[in-house]
Amino acid sequence: MNCIIIDDEPLAREAIEMLINQTGDLDLIGSFNSPETVTNFMEGNTVDLIFLDIQMPGINGIEFARSIPKDTFVIFTTAYSEFATDSYEVDAIDYLIKPVKLARFQKAVEKAHTYAKLFKADYANNNIEQVADDFFFVKADRRIFKVYFNNILFIQGLKDYVIMHSENQKVITAMNIKTIYDQLPKDMFVRVSKSYVINVKHIGSVDNNTVYIGTNEIPIGSIYRDFFFSEFVTKRIVGR
Repeated sequence: MNCIIIDDEPLAREAIEMLINQTGDLDLIGSFNSPETVTNFMEGNTVDLIFLDIQMPGINGIEFARSIPKDTFVIFTTAYSEFATDSYEVDAIDYLIKPVKLARFQKAVEKAHTYAKLFKADYANNNIEQVADDFFFVKADRRIFKVYFNNILFIQGLKDYVIMHSENQKVITAMNIKTIYDQLPKDMFVRVSKSYVINVKHIGSVDNNTVYIGTNEIPIGSIYRDFFFSEFVTKRIVGR
């Protein structure tokens, strides 16, 4: 997987480069100090993955991520946790807080590899075939999968696809997240951001900005927060 680094701080670029060197299946083909300096490079080279800072002079990382090709993945690397929700609004693979530890870095890269393999399959004619009370059939990877609602942990919108995450598998199909959300039972599923729908039965815990499902951290978007907390959290808090 060809990758590049974009960060205005030299020491930060060096730190990410060291992590890349300790991680398999990554080829660092460029390191840049601003988004403006990388545009021509990307036109002439295949870039699969960008490690991208957010706060930089000129164009910031969020703005730049909106302009990159759909087949290029982004992992944000930043010192500021408050941009996490915004990062997923532009279909970022992951969001790493500096200083980045090797294990956390490699987990993000593994996620990028997984999604890259999924997207290489043929999803041209995928859709929902049939909806029943407790499951639906979904076309994916030249097969039709029976997906039980109870087994879905959460659904992630990424690029022009949705990924249904369960404990044992991921099913990806070419569909926008609104289309699949409209097919789901609203007493079980709620949209918590532009890119995520969660199964409330699998919530482990929540805080003001994040839903925790197993080892997954799902960001809560600001425009979805009030409805989610009022309908699915506050009403269900056990009184003293």
